[in-house]
Amino acid sequence: MTDTLRPVATAAPEAPAPDSPQKLKRSIGVVGGTLLTLSCVTPASTLFVVVPDLFGSLGTATALTIAIGSLLCIAVAFCYSELGTLIPSAGGEYAMVSTLAGRLAGWLVFVLSLLVVMIVPPVIAMGTADYLAPLVHLDPAVAGAGVMLLATLAGLLDLRANAWITGVFLVLEVIAAAVVAVLGFTHGHRGPGSLVSMQVAGADGHADTVTAMLVVSGLAIALFITQGFSTAVYLSEELENPRRNVARTVLATLAISTVIILVPVVAITFGASDLTELTGGDIGSMVTAWSDSAVGTFVSLCVALAIINAGIVMVIQNSRVLFASARDKAWPRPVNDVFSKLGRFGSPWVATLAVGIPGALLCFVNLDTLYGVTGVSVTGMYLLVAVAALLSRRGYHQHAHAWRMPVWPVLPVLLIVVLAYILTQQETAYLLWTGGITAAATLYWALYLRPRRDTRWLVSIPEDVQA
Repeated sequence: MTDTLRPVATAAPEAPAPDSPQKLKRSIGVVGGTLLTLSCVTPASTLFVVVPDLFGSLGTATALTIAIGSLLCIAVAFCYSELGTLIPSAGGEYAMVSTLAGRLAGWLVFVLSLLVVMIVPPVIAMGTADYLAPLVHLDPAVAGAGVMLLATLAGLLDLRANAWITGVFLVLEVIAAAVVAVLGFTHGHRGPGSLVSMQVAGADGHADTVTAMLVVSGLAIALFITQGFSTAVYLSEELENPRRNVARTVLATLAISTVIILVPVVAITFGASDLTELTGGDIGSMVTAWSDSAVGTFVSLCVALAIINAGIVMVIQNSRVLFASARDKAWPRPVNDVFSKLGRFGSPWVATLAVGIPGALLCFVNLDTLYGVTGVSVTGMYLLVAVAALLSRRGYHQHAHAWRMPVWPVLPVLLIVVLAYILTQQETAYLLWTGGITAAATLYWALYLRPRRDTRWLVSIPEDVQA
């Protein structure tokens, strides 16, 4: 942690060198940023693709687990808001952590975020086939690959155009979630007490008790469910007036996405005809049973559009991360030169292709077991961000103009303790996979980046940040 960068503002040159990497242009405000960020949270696709897995393991405790995860995310969002306004960079977490907690810590955060952003889009994209089934039957891998390629093409466009595209899709997404909520509440078979009944259907059809340890273990996935609010930080170089708008976008996105996800989950818990149906998590079948096939088809198509929407925003986010890493010289020079190129629309087109095309190929790989790795990676990433937030008010940064979280340093300290405990409750296999990848990344740092500390991994902050 001693290998910490000096504050970027003091090291920034008066004028960029002729061959310096291009910067992203500021073209969106809070509304556009919130639309893009909400789309990355993908409330409907999360509700229909990820939440059913939680129903399968947590039953009636699913809503409680998501609620606890959302409360934890408030503290996380405060950390992101402060650090994102203090260090507004397309590098997101790694730029914040590198600047405040050291370049090695920032590199490890980058690797963890790369795991998340490369695994999640194809996994969600493969869910498209299930929700297009009322119209056409497609192989999940083929459908997922098509979504990833479509998202890649959209990601090459101007960010302002993408904000409007994703905004339209987001409206349909919210409508689908609202329909599920209304139908669930109007066909309720159980009351509010069921939310704390802690029951799940066992293999023999009888009710099993959901233990506190199962809830703690499920918090890693619960954190993942709403983690898309961090996209506001990745977009901070393209947000107008980032000192003000990053925090507004982060906090608004978390509040809206929590409502969109949690309310339908509560409704589904109330509306499922029995514990076995709830644990099965087939939300589409529940909607059809509560209404008719036409409504079920409408909701399914809205979810399919939501997944496409998610793919577009995730490709946009992921390409910005790769672009920023190349600009900050994380790789050998030829790789950095290629990934830092910007296209005619101002988007990092090579980086966009580099994340979109492999994502399409990953759709043909069985990624189910990587859900656990994703949960561990998100938790570890949040842990390191909380450490950076704990260090955000020392030295130069103590007096820098930025949004400041309330109750500092209590919130970062509590967050570090809770997240560390959640990590200890994850399955050993997922911890080993993530730990192995982190170890390999540390080796790359030790053998390539650290010996070249003057020319590699030079995390930079755009000097045109507005006060």
